[in-house]
Amino acid sequence: MPWDERHTLGVAEMDATHREFVALADALVAASDDEFPALFLQLEEHTRRHFEHEGKLMKACRFPAIGEHHSEHLRVLGELAHFSRGVKAGRLGLARSYVKALPDWFNSHLATMDAALAGCLKRC
Repeated sequence: MPWDERHTLGVAEMDATHREFVALADALVAASDDEFPALFLQLEEHTRRHFEHEGKLMKACRFPAIGEHHSEHLRVLGELAHFSRGVKAGRLGLARSYVKALPDWFNSHLATMDAALAGCLKRC
């Protein structure tokens, strides 16, 4: 999932964080079994910080869909935690499959929830 300018939402801090997410996801797809565990942990930590920051942005602009957006973030963080336990135990297969599915989730989340948040932020 290389970065595509169509991913740009016009909110610099969101765009920068999304670029980092895409770079980590891409690195994970190409990672060797030796590299994968550390990179997966980086993705999990990045995503936690990413979602915490978006949560602050949603509160700051009184984003109307904060509940739905926050629930989606919690779901993804739960999935990452679940797969992280397997990775720490040396089981990489399911986490690799999850990482391969991230582009579809990211594109959908970006086009819906994050685009709506960016629009709200631009009006604040």
